[in-house]
Parts: sequence; C-alpha cells; structure tokens
Amino acid sequence: MDISTTFIVILVASSFAALIIGVVVGRFLLVKLFKKQEEDARKKAQEIVAEAEQKAEHISKKRMLEAKEKYLKLKSEHEKEVNQKNNTFRQKENSIKQKEQSLSQRFESVNKERQELDSNKKKLDKLIELNEKRKKDLEQLTNQKVKQLESIAGITAEEAQQQLVQALKEEARSQAMMEVKDIVDEAKMSASKQAKKIVIQTIQRTATETAIENTVSVFNIENDEIKGRIIGREGRNIRTLEAATGIEIIVDDTPEAIILSGFDPIRR
Repeated sequence: MDISTTFIVILVASSFAALIIGVVVGRFLLVKLFKKQEEDARKKAQEIVAEAEQKAEHISKKRMLEAKEKYLKLKSEHEKEVNQKNNTFRQKENSIKQKEQSLSQRFESVNKERQELDSNKKKLDKLIELNEKRKKDLEQLTNQKVKQLESIAGITAEEAQQQLVQALKEEARSQAMMEVKDIVDEAKMSASKQAKKIVIQTIQRTATETAIENTVSVFNIENDEIKGRIIGREGRNIRTLEAATGIEIIVDDTPEAIILSGFDPIRR
C-alpha cells in the first residue's frame, strides 16, 4: 500500500472517528440540553404550582376572612334585631301588665263602688220606706189635729181658711185706710201727683207687711245641733216635711230658729 492510499485511509478513518465523536458529543450535549430544559421546565412548573398554591392560600384566607367578617356582621345584625325584638316584646309585655294591673284596679274600684251603691241603695230604700211611714203618720196626725180643731172651732178647715183670708183682707184694708187717711191729710199740703204716689206706695207696703206677718211663723229651737237634726242629711228631712205639710221651711243663718211660710195657719 502506497503512502497516498494510507493517507486517504487515515483521513477517512479520522473523519469517521471525528464524525462518531461529533455524534457522541452532540448526542451528549443534546441529552444534557434536554435534561436542562426538562429541569427548567420542572422548576418552572414547581414555581407555578407554588405560586398557584400561594395565591390559592391567599385567596382562601381572604375569602375565609371575608366570610368570617360577613358572618360576624350578620351575627351582630341578628343579635341587634333579636335585642330590638326582645325590647319591643318586653315593652309590650310591661304595657300589657300595666293594663292588666290598671284593669284589675279599675275592676276592684268598680266592684267597691257597686257594693257602696248597693249599700247606699239599701239605706236609701230604708230611708224612703221610713219617710213614707213618717209621711203617713204625719198625715194621720195632721188629719187628727185638723179634725180636733174643726171640732173645737165648729167649722171646717176650708171655712177657717176662708174666714182667715177675709179677716186678713179686712185687717189689711183697715190698716191701709188708716195709713192712707194720715198720708192723704198730709199730702193735701203738697202736689197731688206726689200724694198719689205716696198713697200707692203705702198701700203696697202695708199690704205686703200684713201678708208677711200672717203667713210667716218663726219656730224657735234650743240649739243648732237639734236644728241640724231637723234639717237632716242634705236637707232630706226638710223636703219630706214640706211635701207632707205643704208648708215652705226656710233655713237661713238665723241662730236657733227655722222660718215656716204658708197660707194655711193650721198646717203652719
């Protein structure tokens, strides 16, 4: 084998060896590159996962915090609403209790008033019954006295009343005429008009005074205590006596005296 052939063989062998080495080195580098890319991708994935986990944890904590805040807010509002309802309920309950107490007191008061009214009615019925009995007794006594007076006088009460009225008229006329005569004699010295006026006034005054004297009697009483008993509670005895006798009973500030007014002298 000549030198050129050997050189070519060596060159080819070297080229082939270099090619093989290049392939091996290239493959090694490629594998290493793939591994690096895979490692980078794995790290990147881990970073993404870690970041995602952090974000998820942050979001979870935030949502949990928001949920907790919302829960606390709802709980506070609910407790506030419950307290308001409880306060309203207690107020209504207190109001109902007060109304019940007021109604109970009112019922007791009405019941007491009813009992007092029943008691007063019974007392009033007894008093009316007693007054009716006294009225009948008084009428009987009055009739007896009238009959006794009629028997003694020999005339009836109506005739006595007529005679009394006639006597009063005659007495009043006589006294009035006497007064008129004196006044007329005196009035002749003055104007006729003034004299007539005086005569009229005198006649009126004399007739009034005479009528009062003959229609009014003063009933003397030992003391004001007896006077109060005669009057009775709220003047009931007075009204009963007036209804029974037909005589007006006048009670004023005059001490130890009661005034009896009426045209019938027997009843008076």
